[in-house]
Amino acid sequence: MDLTSFAQWAGLILSPILILILYIRWNDRTLTSVPTSAIYFAPKRCTVDDVHETAERLANSPPLSKNENLPPRTGRRYIVVGGGGFLGGWIVTKLLQRGEESHRIRLLDLTAPTNHEVKSALSRGMEYIKVDMTDAVALEAAFKAPWPAPPSSTRKQPETEITVFHTAANIRFYERHEHFFERSTRVNVRGTQNVIAASRAAGATVLIYTSSGSVGVHSTRFLRWPWETEPARFVQVINDDDARLPKRHEQFFSNYAASKIQAERLVRAADQTPTGTTRHRSVLRTGCIRPGNGVFGPRGDMLCGAYLVRKTNPTWIQAVAQSFCYVENCAAAHLCYEARLVELLEGAAHPDIGGQAFCVADPGTTPTYGDVYTTLDTLTGGECHFPILSPTAMLLFAHAVEFYYRAHHALVAGGWRLAALLPAVKGDIINLQPSLFSLTSVHLIFDDSRARMAPEKGGLGYSGAWTTLEGLHRTVEEHKSGIGRSETRSDTAGVSFSFGLKFLKADKGKAPSKLSSRVNDVIPGVPPIEVDIPTS
Repeated sequence: MDLTSFAQWAGLILSPILILILYIRWNDRTLTSVPTSAIYFAPKRCTVDDVHETAERLANSPPLSKNENLPPRTGRRYIVVGGGGFLGGWIVTKLLQRGEESHRIRLLDLTAPTNHEVKSALSRGMEYIKVDMTDAVALEAAFKAPWPAPPSSTRKQPETEITVFHTAANIRFYERHEHFFERSTRVNVRGTQNVIAASRAAGATVLIYTSSGSVGVHSTRFLRWPWETEPARFVQVINDDDARLPKRHEQFFSNYAASKIQAERLVRAADQTPTGTTRHRSVLRTGCIRPGNGVFGPRGDMLCGAYLVRKTNPTWIQAVAQSFCYVENCAAAHLCYEARLVELLEGAAHPDIGGQAFCVADPGTTPTYGDVYTTLDTLTGGECHFPILSPTAMLLFAHAVEFYYRAHHALVAGGWRLAALLPAVKGDIINLQPSLFSLTSVHLIFDDSRARMAPEKGGLGYSGAWTTLEGLHRTVEEHKSGIGRSETRSDTAGVSFSFGLKFLKADKGKAPSKLSSRVNDVIPGVPPIEVDIPTS
């Protein structure tokens, strides 16, 4: 082959590669910058100095828990479905902190509690029943099981009314195609239907369901055409208006969100339906909480706690602004909704907000993920670090993972012998599919103004004591102490790339201070998933 022919062949081979590289860099410029419409909600970036100032302020101030607006003790009985998990455990913790008696709280879950305060309460009379919520008969039996007598009482006391908090969910956020839908609906829809039926059979009068703010997130496309300035729906402001929800399955970011909205509708439709036996007939009041993306905090979250557990967290979304929901704020919102429904049962003249759904998020300005990374990197002295990857390159790789995932499923379902020779997608790499980008690469602003309204105006009276960055300080503090640390859930989330990215470890002490003040270069990390509730 002469030199001219070689050059021609080399040009044919290298030109597509060069074009792909140029396209990736061009597309990355948009995906790694904050659009003007998002800057309005997230005007200031968190710096290392800001982190130190916040730490000093928190150390020299009364605990933020004193600012919590928790409704007072009710003396009711409580059933927490998913009480062994992250948010369920925190709801139980708040019930105990406000004075509810341990023997009046029952946890239903497949997994035993890991929250240290909940485990302590089990020794004081709190009840844990292992049950699969998809088993309607077993679930109803767990709901209707006799309640334990108070430890100090020899006489049977009159039974109080029951509140149910339903926080359990199967978070398969990485699947978006309908042929995988049943994998999500089995727990999220049919399981929720079972919870509603069991609540009514047991005579519960209040049911609060943890929905998801992601039900309002519209799927979008991130591989732009040359004439497009940014992806459609790159910035999404989400509120309680049901008319703005996705209408078709493919418009939801994943099967998870599509299944959660179906479950939410079941719960809302059950409002004011009969509950209890014919001799003790009452009415069930229901409501749904839609936490912002995502719920995080100490004791086993799948977002920021997972960052701390993994330590090395490759990312491509450092510039994305999103409304978070610190777990103690989220738990308080559930208790606020319960209080409003109890007031309605008692004849309060407030607007009837039963059967509705409320978005909730942290107070303060909306942070970017880069603000989160700066905080975690600084507070851990660089131990928790965030190497930056190309979002476009990772999206292309995610499409390849999804193609293989679907192809393997089709071969197995079709009985092809080839399927036995091909390994299934396992481990955290399964999370790296395009639906992840539809949740984490868009700027999501949650408007929870309606939840913050006073009860007499139709709100929940929710406020939230912690900003997102203050919640991060609390999360790191408890992680460092080792008290109540739960890695059983945190270490299964996200995309760690531990198989090959150890060499990307940031230079401690230099990268954070150099990068944290710039929108496009703030310290990175991968948000593993939208955090809702533990899976069954």
